[in-house]
Amino acid sequence: MKSTGVVRRIDELGRIVIPKEIRRNLGIHDGENVEIFTESDSIILKKHNRLSTISDLATKLCNIIYNEFNYKIIITDREKVLTTCGIPEDLNNALLSQEYLTIIEEREIKQEENYTLKINNTELTGHFLFIPIISLNDSLGLIIIYSENLFTNELYIGKLISSILASKLDI
Repeated sequence: MKSTGVVRRIDELGRIVIPKEIRRNLGIHDGENVEIFTESDSIILKKHNRLSTISDLATKLCNIIYNEFNYKIIITDREKVLTTCGIPEDLNNALLSQEYLTIIEEREIKQEENYTLKINNTELTGHFLFIPIISLNDSLGLIIIYSENLFTNELYIGKLISSILASKLDI
């Protein structure tokens, strides 16, 4: 465990303030949840990510769709790539740029033709669908479907994946 050198007083309601610099470094934004863990005499705060709790389901869905329809898919949370199918696996855990974070925040389905997607050191050029994953009014990530050809039914499949993942998070 790394010491930050920061000391804070607990108020009468048991609250403490996490310094802005620490929140910024950890990517914790206003209104986001943190998980609380204890270990011997320590309290550990960890950024909570609801979507990562169902990453196995995301991977299984991604594989089923790829095997049945050959759709190339990237599933992300609000920070990084969770899983891919039909696309180089070196994208897994790659951090998202501000461009993709903006798409998540806008909560709108976006279609791009003849577009170059850049994540990490990987570039893919073709047609892309960006479908936000929205659960309990929170935008949690993206379903990105990639094709070298124009889309036909991919939008429906992407919406289906997003709905399945969101329904599991609404519990």
